[in-house]
Amino acid sequence: MEKSLFKQYVDKWFKPIVSKVVEKINGKEAELTYMWRSMLKKVYSPTLKWSSLSSNNTHIAADVVSMNSSLPLKKRDSLRKAEGDIPKIGMKLALDERTMTDLDILERTNQNNDRTNEIIKKLFGDTKKCTVGVLEQLEFMFLQALSTGVTVIEDKDKNTGIGIRIDFGHPKENKFGAEKPWSDNDSAKVVSDIERIMDRASEKGHTPRYLLMDRGTFKNLRKNPEVKELFAASMGFAGQNIPTPTLSQVNDVMSDNYNLEIVIIDRSVAFEKNGKRTSVKPWAKNVVVFLDSMDVGDLSWGTLAEENHPVSQVSYQKADDFILLSKYHKNDPLQEFTSSQALAVPVIHNVDSIYMLDSEEAETEEQTEGDSVFNYEGTDYTKSSVVAAINLANEDLKAKATNADSTLQTKINKLSEAEIEVFEENIEEPA
Repeated sequence: MEKSLFKQYVDKWFKPIVSKVVEKINGKEAELTYMWRSMLKKVYSPTLKWSSLSSNNTHIAADVVSMNSSLPLKKRDSLRKAEGDIPKIGMKLALDERTMTDLDILERTNQNNDRTNEIIKKLFGDTKKCTVGVLEQLEFMFLQALSTGVTVIEDKDKNTGIGIRIDFGHPKENKFGAEKPWSDNDSAKVVSDIERIMDRASEKGHTPRYLLMDRGTFKNLRKNPEVKELFAASMGFAGQNIPTPTLSQVNDVMSDNYNLEIVIIDRSVAFEKNGKRTSVKPWAKNVVVFLDSMDVGDLSWGTLAEENHPVSQVSYQKADDFILLSKYHKNDPLQEFTSSQALAVPVIHNVDSIYMLDSEEAETEEQTEGDSVFNYEGTDYTKSSVVAAINLANEDLKAKATNADSTLQTKINKLSEAEIEVFEENIEEPA
C-alpha cells in the first residue's frame, strides 16, 4: 500500500466528507433508513468473541457455513463449530486509470479552484458507497435475524463463499402456523390467528404490542373478512360492501381491540457479486413477528486490529464510531482505493418474548389421503420425493409430508417453469 495519489485533497477533505456522509445518513436527508438504528443500541465489546454476545439470557449458536446454504440449513454435516472473533464486514472500491487521468487533467486546469468541487466529487465518490455498504449489510443481517431467528455473516478473512451462521435460539414453542393461509381470503382466520398467539403469549406473561410483517402479508390481512368486519364494527358500518381499510384504519382497530400496532417492513438491500447486482429483501416472506417492545437488542461492535496498528502510508477516518475508512493506492495496475471495514453484529435479546407466525403455513393440516403416493400428471410418485422436490425447487413453499395432496398440488402450481424443471428432475416413482 502507498499513500493516496491525491494526498493533498485527502488530508484536507477526507475527514469532513466522512462527517458529512454520517450526518446525512443519520439526518433527514438520508435516502435510506435503518431499523437497526432505532431498534438496537450500540454496545462496545472489547474482545467481540462469540461468548461475549450472550446477554439477557440470550443463547447464541454460531456455525461456519457455505454462503449459498439455505436457512435453516438442510445438511447438518456441512456445519462445524465456530470460535473466536466476529469476522469483518466491509467493502473496497477502486478508481481506475481512466478516472485518475481525468483527475490529473482537472487538477492541472484548476488554477482558480473552480474545479475543486468536481475533483472532490470524483475522488471521494466511493467514500459514501463504502460507508453505506457496511450499514446496508447490518440492516440485512438485522431484518433477516428478526424475521427468522438466524442470519449469516460473510467471513472476509476466510475463503470466498464462507460465512458465519448465527442462530439466536428463538424457541420452537413461539413459532406458529396459520389456521388457514392468509392468502385465502375466503377461509383465512386472520383475527383468530392473532388472538390465538396473543393468548399463548399472555399465558407466558408476555404482552405483544407490535406486529411486524412484509407488505404482501399486510395486503392479505387488510382484505380478510374478519379484519374488515372488525373495521366495520368500529365504524358502525352496516351493509355487505365493507370497504378495505387502510394501514392507519387497521391500526386504529388493532389498537382499540388489542393494543397492537402493525409495522410494515418493505426494505431491499442491494448486493454485488462478480459484477452483477441483485436486490434482496431480508425480511422473510409471510412472517409476522410479535414484539412487546421495539427495543430488541444490541449492535455489538469492537475495535479493528488495523485501527490499533495503522499502516503508515494509509489515510484513515472513522464513521459512526465503528466503521474504519481508508484511502491508499497500489500499482500494477495503478488504482486508487477506498475501503471500509467493521467488527459489528446485531444481537437479538429476550427471544422468549418474541413470537412468529408463518401466515401461509397451515399449522394443523394433516394428510387426507392416507398413503405415501402422489399422482402428478397421471403418474404416481413417492410423496416423500414430491415434498423434497418442491422444497428443492422453491424452499419458500415449505412443503411437508403431512400436507394434503391438494395442498402439495397448490404448491406445485406456484412453481415457475424453471422451478418445474427442477421439481420434475427430482421426483421418483415408487419401487
